[in-house]
Amino acid sequence: MNWAHLHLALNHLPVLGVPFVAVIFLIALRRRDVAWQRLALCGFVTLFFVALAAKFTGDFAHELVVDWNGFDHDLMHVHEESADQAVTAIFLLGLFSGIGLFLSRAGRALPKWAVAVVLVLALASTALLLRTASRGGEIRHPEIRPGFQPPSAEQS
Repeated sequence: MNWAHLHLALNHLPVLGVPFVAVIFLIALRRRDVAWQRLALCGFVTLFFVALAAKFTGDFAHELVVDWNGFDHDLMHVHEESADQAVTAIFLLGLFSGIGLFLSRAGRALPKWAVAVVLVLALASTALLLRTASRGGEIRHPEIRPGFQPPSAEQS
C-alpha cells in the first residue's frame, strides 16, 4: 500500500461517516437517549482524526501522481483547497462534539445550544466533504467533470 492508496482508503470514512453519525445523533436526540448522543459525539471526534489523517496522506499522494502524464494541477489545487475547508469544518465539529461530551458527562442532558451547533456543523461538514470527494474524483475520472462529452465511436 502506498500513500495514494492509503489516502483513497481513509477519505471515504469521513465522507460516509459524518452523515451516518449525524443520523444516529438525530435518532438519539428524538429518543432522548443521552448514551447514544454521547456515542454519536464520540463518532464525530473520531471522524475528525480520520479526516486529518486523510488530509495528511493527501500531500504524500500528490507527490506520487504529480509527474503522471496528463495530470491536471488545477484540479488538484481545487481539490486541496476544498479539503482545507472540509477539514476546518470537521475540526469544528469534532471540537464542539468534544465540548458536548464534557458538558453531558455524568448523564446530564446536552445543552440545546450544543445540539444546534453540532447539527449545523455536521450538515456543513457533510456538504464540504461531499464537495471535496467529488473534486478529488474529478482528478482521475474525467467522466464526472462538468461538461464531459464522451468520445464518439469515430474517435475511439
